[in-house]
Amino acid sequence: MENYRLVTTLQELRNYLAGAEVVAFDFETSPDEKYREDAKAALDPHRAHIVGVSFSVEEGTGVYVPVAHRVGTNIDRDTFIRYLTAFLTDTTVTKVAHNIAFESSMAYAMGIVIQAPVYDTICAAQMSLKNDYEFRKLQESGLKRLAEELFGEPLPSFSAVTNGRHFDELDARDKATIRYGSADADFALRLYHAFNDWFDRYLPRHRYIVEEIESPTAVYLGIMKTNGIPIDLPLMQKRKVEAEAEMARIRKEIEFLIGDVPIGANCSTQAFKKYLYTDLGLPVLKTTEEGREAADDMTMILLKEWCDVHRPELSPLFTLVQEYRKWCKIKSTYIDGYLKYINPVTGCIHPDLFALSTDTGRMNSCNPNCQNMPRKTNDPIGVRNFIKAPDGCLILSLDFSQIELRVGSFYCRDEKMLETYRNGGDIHAQTTSVIFGVSYKEAQDKHSANYKEHRTIAKNVNFGTFYGLFPRGLQKTLKFKAGIDRSLRDCEAILSNLKAGYKGLTAWQAETKAIAAKRMYYETWLGRRRYLPGIASDDWGKKSFAERCALNTPIQGTAADILKLAITRILTGLPEREWLRPILQIHDELTFIIPQDRLSEAVVFVRQCMEEKPFPEFDLPLIAEASAGPTFGTMEEWEE
Repeated sequence: MENYRLVTTLQELRNYLAGAEVVAFDFETSPDEKYREDAKAALDPHRAHIVGVSFSVEEGTGVYVPVAHRVGTNIDRDTFIRYLTAFLTDTTVTKVAHNIAFESSMAYAMGIVIQAPVYDTICAAQMSLKNDYEFRKLQESGLKRLAEELFGEPLPSFSAVTNGRHFDELDARDKATIRYGSADADFALRLYHAFNDWFDRYLPRHRYIVEEIESPTAVYLGIMKTNGIPIDLPLMQKRKVEAEAEMARIRKEIEFLIGDVPIGANCSTQAFKKYLYTDLGLPVLKTTEEGREAADDMTMILLKEWCDVHRPELSPLFTLVQEYRKWCKIKSTYIDGYLKYINPVTGCIHPDLFALSTDTGRMNSCNPNCQNMPRKTNDPIGVRNFIKAPDGCLILSLDFSQIELRVGSFYCRDEKMLETYRNGGDIHAQTTSVIFGVSYKEAQDKHSANYKEHRTIAKNVNFGTFYGLFPRGLQKTLKFKAGIDRSLRDCEAILSNLKAGYKGLTAWQAETKAIAAKRMYYETWLGRRRYLPGIASDDWGKKSFAERCALNTPIQGTAADILKLAITRILTGLPEREWLRPILQIHDELTFIIPQDRLSEAVVFVRQCMEEKPFPEFDLPLIAEASAGPTFGTMEEWEE
């Protein structure tokens, strides 16, 4: 720790960094003057500024560069920012940071797009094992926790160093300030070497994923967070009034039927459950994990179906309950939930974005979750219209067409599937042909008998087929998601025909489960590993779940890797396209804000990045479908 020092001139910094091929860095930030009373403002690039930057090129050493301290001498800011820009965009130096998404967010707010090579040690932590079968989770990957766990070095907390002050109020010359700032970069560098040593010894392919996929993706997530999602506040407030009025109307109708029984915000109170199961004497058709009477959406559907047959006089109650729950969900999640997170400076929502929060590598978001917006077909108030482009701009989305089905076809090598995609065919028509024994031409004919129902069934079969779909699961999916009532025998026949028609699929599923059982894990094509200890369990439920995960992992995980590879290409092209602003990622879809007159140029660039061959062995075409519009809910398919 004695090798940490303060640097206040550019020449001193150049001397320290000279010739280094790997440099760890870290930002210290403080709120802008207007937001000093907001505890969260220091982490918001729209309400905060960089106070100092630390660098480390050798373990056990580090320098701290004060930029905007209120006490002590600072480096010339303008000169330093120009140097920092050159450093962050240098394609010959590996930039290492712990949670580089934050550094990316702050840098992007200053107009800097951090360029690869980059290395996020928090991603590396999550890609390394904490025991024989479990990878570290995000909450187990903090810098201070890892420093003590891996190096036996207890680092002081932010609150202990600042003692209630903002970081820019600390004297940059104090040893405690220099030590705190420099240690963040030093220990990021130590983690870089420690994790790479671990990867090289135990999981070499995870090092590739961290360096080439996850770390650039983290930079991209920081950019999305800075841009934020533009919101139509007047429309949202209008819809809130409408939702409250609709909820009040439905609640009165429910009260007319059941009296003064309190139903709460979601019709799941103990009083309401007592009314259903004790006062009315309805059967318990579903229980919670604790063995208690359930009152979720599925329960209400089951109770309505039971009442339709046995007590039809009660059916209207459950129709109202389902409608009421839907409106409560819309208001609490998509109106109140979004309103709570609107940034007072930008007028946008800036959700927290995570690249490694799922076992398969798919991304997600929270505060709020902007990846679970209802589809247009189940959205009475137009939630997607809350996302509105600024004047003169458009929202542009490019969505991988059937990426998981394409990846599944690539894996199982079924000739019918492969030929369908190679020839630009319709996989849903092909599956319709297989499971219902009709010609491919007839399966495509919209005027043929049962076209709509057969195609709907084929779609649902396709989206579950690679994951070991069971007859009963298909039956439930068709009933509750598609509104199609098929007997268990029908579903058994459908899946039997599927296996007979797609022979490659059946063989691949059996082989995959056998490999997973032998190894106790499975991997994506690029080597992202998922351990499956439950596959050796004597418990059928645990074993069956693990087998489904074995089938799910290579497909969903490889699809996630393909999307992230596309993101790395987009990242490379952003500096020369300042007008292209990434704002959102939903499953297989990337969304941007663009000027209206840049639509064609944007589509060409993003589509090229997404449709590029992801790895040499992938021999099926990737298709990215573009749509654009003034709001997220009014986008129309873009055609050249």
